[in-house]
Amino acid sequence: MSELECGCLPREDVAGTLVARIGYRGAEFSGYAEQPGQRTVQGELRRALETALRRPVDMECAGRTDSGVHALAQYVSVPVTSEELERVGRRLHASLVALTPDDISVLGLFRARAGFSARFDARRRSYRYRICCGPARPVLAWDHAWWLRGVGSLDVAAMNEAASHLVGEHDFKSFCKASSAELIESDGRSTSRFLEAVRVTDDIEGGEKIVAIDVVGNAFLHNMVRSITGTLVEVGRGHRDSEWVASALLARDRRAAGPTAPAKGLTFQSVEYDEGALVPWV
Repeated sequence: MSELECGCLPREDVAGTLVARIGYRGAEFSGYAEQPGQRTVQGELRRALETALRRPVDMECAGRTDSGVHALAQYVSVPVTSEELERVGRRLHASLVALTPDDISVLGLFRARAGFSARFDARRRSYRYRICCGPARPVLAWDHAWWLRGVGSLDVAAMNEAASHLVGEHDFKSFCKASSAELIESDGRSTSRFLEAVRVTDDIEGGEKIVAIDVVGNAFLHNMVRSITGTLVEVGRGHRDSEWVASALLARDRRAAGPTAPAKGLTFQSVEYDEGALVPWV
């Protein structure tokens, strides 16, 4: 298949990279990545970009999200020509805002060097998982938090103690979807990842009390943050102690850790790149 047939620009025509920062509400999407017959974030964004640029596009994102997961600051990169780089950024931005549906927000456009990848040039990614406890349904957090109806509160201190075992470089196979872990290992790749921080806090958002789990790392496995969340909640409810989390990590077996938390409580929060890598496109 030629570069043109696969939707890519010929290498000699690439002069730079368009990088879009987007947010989305994940409830009505079958995840970020395109799937036949499914509504996806990538599919909707591709239609908007191809209409605005009037050609097929090749896209990369900072981190694919599952069905139902939200994003506040996802980054998508698209190779562009020198002629396209001369376009007025605010007009292109306005076009993309008009061309995308209401559950996608085009938050900003940037220019980057040719060959820049939103995925491979990312230095740090962060997620936040939101939990609401108690007998009353959350109001504003309903669509983006896990409601633990039968739980009055969680032991945040115990959860933080348990979370400390996950910080650093570890093999996170126990916190990866089993079928995905099998594929990774069959390809000769590693399930090891580096987590810079895992913090659990009591917080208030929109006037409502939540328990927030913030996870920061260089890269993530399939269902990793949701599996970590389900595991820490077991500790927060008093069903397990913090040392169980350390044992689950060492087991390298998905069955050794806790359940996978629901998708709707997870938000892809931010991505960091090298300073100066992205220049606002105005």
